Amino acid sequence: MERILIIDDEAFIRENVERILRDDGYTVLGAASSGEALELVADEDLDLVLLDLNLGREDGIEVLKALKEIDPELLVIIITGFGSVESAVEALKLGAFHYMKKPLKADALRVVVKLALQTQSLKREVRNFRRWDLELFEKVPIVGASRAQQEIIAQIREIARFPASTVLITGESGTGKELVAKAIHHLSERSEAPFIEINCASIPVNLLESELFGHERGAFTDARERKPGLLEEADKGTIFLDEIGEMDMAMQVKLLRVLEERKIRRVGGTRNIDIDVRIIAATNRDLAEAIKEGQFRKDLYYRLNVFPIMVPPLRERPEDIPVLATFYLERYNRAFSRNFQELSAGALALMEAYDWPGNIRELKNVIERICIMHAGPVLEAEHLPREIGHPHRGSETGAIGELPGMELGLEEATEQFEMRLIRAAIRKTGGNVLQAAQILKIPRGTLRYKMAKYGL
Repeated sequence: MERILIIDDEAFIRENVERILRDDGYTVLGAASSGEALELVADEDLDLVLLDLNLGREDGIEVLKALKEIDPELLVIIITGFGSVESAVEALKLGAFHYMKKPLKADALRVVVKLALQTQSLKREVRNFRRWDLELFEKVPIVGASRAQQEIIAQIREIARFPASTVLITGESGTGKELVAKAIHHLSERSEAPFIEINCASIPVNLLESELFGHERGAFTDARERKPGLLEEADKGTIFLDEIGEMDMAMQVKLLRVLEERKIRRVGGTRNIDIDVRIIAATNRDLAEAIKEGQFRKDLYYRLNVFPIMVPPLRERPEDIPVLATFYLERYNRAFSRNFQELSAGALALMEAYDWPGNIRELKNVIERICIMHAGPVLEAEHLPREIGHPHRGSETGAIGELPGMELGLEEATEQFEMRLIRAAIRKTGGNVLQAAQILKIPRGTLRYKMAKYGL
């Protein structure tokens, strides 16, 4: 229930406002002086304040300043007489939400109070999201400005609340599937327990069962002592099965049993062991196609695919390229004592035009390589590798080869490159068209025409 404070030295006004707002279900407190009001604001958790600017001999503007010093986010509605509208305008400049003239009308009061409380609720929600994103970033650096990336973050936030549900993350190699898995773990109630990852493609089939389930002493030739498996070690935590699409069919059957029964049995063992583990799997394969080809079990797929998260390739979210490039530039500045301050518009346009077949991993490696070879302060187009910085050139043998955008035709490919270059210049200048035109070395009118043409 929202809590509202009315500050007015006239008892009749306070009682009238209290009656109106209490009828609407609000908890209403009253104060007749600044001292009483400031004490309540300091002690109580309030959602809204209604402040009369004419508090007897006290200056309502000074009271407003004092309220904002205690709680800068506090919403304040000013109540004023006809002769003090100028003071009300001054109050708005100091951060008041709105002002209302006396005498107060019940319907108008209800509308303004409702709007103020909705605004306060939205502000708090945004602050909570920002705190969550900061918490996430400190633990797992998931960065990006695209709608797709924000949707992934929203999915991470949602599934983290349900620590038992299985997750299947799909996407091309290098898109950051492991980071998504770590983020889910670190934001869940399992965060204090282990996060264990295993690459199902990197361990020979005959060893994978022992790695996952463990083994008893004497289970096979080299089993000289009992060894708990990774599923057992991850108890109360999370196990991340990367490249699940490469798992052997026989192991798939055993993993399916774990998902159904939440029990394991060590290799060579005779008893079942209960486990409490969230399983997150990831793959760059099309599992539906693998099922058709008889290489992946349909029942296991449905068990894993309780909560699917698809991470799109970098080429489908070019808005993330400048954010990621800046993030890694700052990281390797620190690592290699470099002084890169920014990316040039030309370099950024070339990076946005490139397909990034290796996705985020490739971009990260490119920035690291540049920071090893160069010192800054600006990352220029000539710093980029040949395949990114000079897409028009042929191969080492002089052949023309496959050019990015060739399938589009010259005119359309040129327009796409021009649009990306303009977008990069506009972003670099914070939307200043004159400065963007100077960077692009074209008249401002020409730039405005092209911006309208491309809908920028």
